[in-house]
Amino acid sequence: MTVAARNSIPALAGLDDLDRAIINGLQGGFPVCDEPFAAVGADLGVDGDEVAARIENLLAVGALSRFGPLYHAEELGGGLALCAMKVPEADFDRVADQVNAFPEVAHNYARDHAFNMWFVLATETPEGIGETAGRIERATGLRVYTMPKLQEFFVGLRFEV
Repeated sequence: MTVAARNSIPALAGLDDLDRAIINGLQGGFPVCDEPFAAVGADLGVDGDEVAARIENLLAVGALSRFGPLYHAEELGGGLALCAMKVPEADFDRVADQVNAFPEVAHNYARDHAFNMWFVLATETPEGIGETAGRIERATGLRVYTMPKLQEFFVGLRFEV
């Protein structure tokens, strides 16, 4: 499978207007209130149960890879690092499954480059970065290159579907 094929999401082709409105609307945030799904639904003209069911389905079909809060690990006393690996193309899917099985791994991306697998590690302690990278190396037999964050930039990024 090529990098381009892995990065395509066929599930997006089957989205209807409500699915697209949910995805596009929630990229800007999720309401913090007693009934957040109902609040989202009110903006879209449906009830909260419909919104929740749609999100569950979007996760099930792979149109969404994740739905939940993002925490700033470093502000909570944890560690955060960008990591890269050089994975033989024939082993890419197997290694991706191994890496993604670690709960500390998020945002795993395929790249058309010698360093063809990139992911973010978020751990409970700063020392956890090296420990987790070591566990991934032992599981995969491949080196994990960790890159510490020197400065943080915020880039507002939205993907309209």
